[in-house]
Amino acid sequence: MKISTWNVNSVNARLEVILNWFREERPDVCSLQELKCIDEKFPYEAFESLGYNIAVHGQKTYNGVAILSKYPLSDITKGLKGEDEDEQARYLEAVVDAPHPFRVTSIYLPNGNPIGTEKYSYKLRWIERLMARATQLLALEERTILSGDYNIIPEPVDCYNPAMWVDDALFQTEVRAAFRRFKNLGYSDAFDLMPPADNRYTFWDYQAGAWQKNEGIRIDHHLMSPQAADKLSAFTIHKATRGFATENAKASDHVPVSVEFNL
Repeated sequence: MKISTWNVNSVNARLEVILNWFREERPDVCSLQELKCIDEKFPYEAFESLGYNIAVHGQKTYNGVAILSKYPLSDITKGLKGEDEDEQARYLEAVVDAPHPFRVTSIYLPNGNPIGTEKYSYKLRWIERLMARATQLLALEERTILSGDYNIIPEPVDCYNPAMWVDDALFQTEVRAAFRRFKNLGYSDAFDLMPPADNRYTFWDYQAGAWQKNEGIRIDHHLMSPQAADKLSAFTIHKATRGFATENAKASDHVPVSVEFNL
């Protein structure tokens, strides 16, 4: 069972690149972030033709998350409780009704920049709301995988030059501590269990030749409940995808990250 997460940075603008990767890797489930479209504008037919069931929580121009699955999806939840006025489409959750069911998410945690503004306060509140939901899900004792773009650099080694990130919301002490709190709850970071030997980054900026110089960061994560972590068999960062391009589209600044399970 292969489960992937990918911030695609506009699903329609990069559709050809995305579909090429899906045809090659054929994930059983994939969480997408930063769709940048409303539900009605999602390219359902393109993914349905590849055999996927689809759940979408979209938003015009910004944000937007989706879950694509070769198996039926049920118990679909859009958004996090705790802030009724929050209209940003950043969280989607569903049960994958495979022979051995499991629960997945598509998380697009707020960026939070610049520090000292409402954007950063919103990020911290959003993390607390996610923490509350993650705690509830652990109590279910299910196979649960919290997948997505967390916009958190967990450790200094997860960025090419820590000194350049000290004033960034992705690298603040309290944000990194929050990521550790998820693990203290009982979730395991798939990267920790099976770290790749050749690369740990999942994002390279479009500016200043970051991709060419390998100046990346790790912000796309799979956090697994104990029931899921026990079945983990492989972890892959699809680094080469950052260099993909077609006549009509270039790659996202993020790459897909996959976990595989013996369920």
